[in-house]
Amino acid sequence: MKAFYSDHFVLPLPEGHRFPMAKYRLLRDRLSATLPQVRLLDAPGASDGELALVHEPAYVSSLREGTIDSAMVRAIGFPWSEAMVERACRSVGATIAAAREAMSDGVAGNLAGGTHHAYANRGSGFCVFNDVAVAARLMQAEWGRHTSGQRPMRVAVIDLDVHQGNGTARIFASDDTVFTLSLHGDKNFPFAKEVSDLDVALPDGCGDADYLRALDDALAQLFACFSPDLVFYLAGADPHSGDRLGRLALSFEGLQARDRRTFDACFARRIPLAVVMAGGYGVSLDDTVRVQLNTYAVGLDYWLKWQDTQLAGAELAKSKI
Repeated sequence: MKAFYSDHFVLPLPEGHRFPMAKYRLLRDRLSATLPQVRLLDAPGASDGELALVHEPAYVSSLREGTIDSAMVRAIGFPWSEAMVERACRSVGATIAAAREAMSDGVAGNLAGGTHHAYANRGSGFCVFNDVAVAARLMQAEWGRHTSGQRPMRVAVIDLDVHQGNGTARIFASDDTVFTLSLHGDKNFPFAKEVSDLDVALPDGCGDADYLRALDDALAQLFACFSPDLVFYLAGADPHSGDRLGRLALSFEGLQARDRRTFDACFARRIPLAVVMAGGYGVSLDDTVRVQLNTYAVGLDYWLKWQDTQLAGAELAKSKI
């Protein structure tokens, strides 16, 4: 299973900043030590042309040139720097690479990504560019080049970060080729929500049983009305009970069950899945990394299932020759 990283592009954050930048390198180190079948690859950077599939060129240019308005910088939550812009481009590039690999391999991942608060013309909530939106648009464009005259590619975004994917919802609001599902805390950021194709708002303190029932119902609704060719899964660690910003109460086991339900729903329908890590702000950073490591363990199980399926298909085709 291939997974792409960009943790060597570190933002120069002021001391005491609440964003846990160290989690990305910690996750890569733990994956390398415990799941060697996950092949870790350096992420490419997204080009301005790729970003322009979603983001307004003036916004991209203002970031590149450092002329972005100070109020917009405050909304993002990171001080502007060339490293901030480069890291954001690499995070988008990692999701693009994961999506391409998923289309051929069944499952692939980005060790960061899930920057779902970014809109077409602005960033927000530690999100500069919307990596999933850009990757979805690019996958649709590449699909179109290879399937001339056929239907457009359908993409589903299953957003299980504790915060609503407001930027993603707005970007795809009028696009019936992309289905946005967000399962999130009702009282959490962003406090002014956008409208996804399916929003499931959960109360503070929601635990494993109620969460998993809500997820089962949401997945059933999604697949009853929409048949995607590719799924992006935002596997946020922030629904965990030990998260500083989460306000929900899921256990490690509950989050791993969440992952299995999501991967299983896609594998049962043979839908390729690209997984991104989204949010995680544990009181203990080790808790956040443990949740994410568990997600990759589940993803690896399903990647192996995909390989078995592809091998069986190849053997069957060979026997018919």
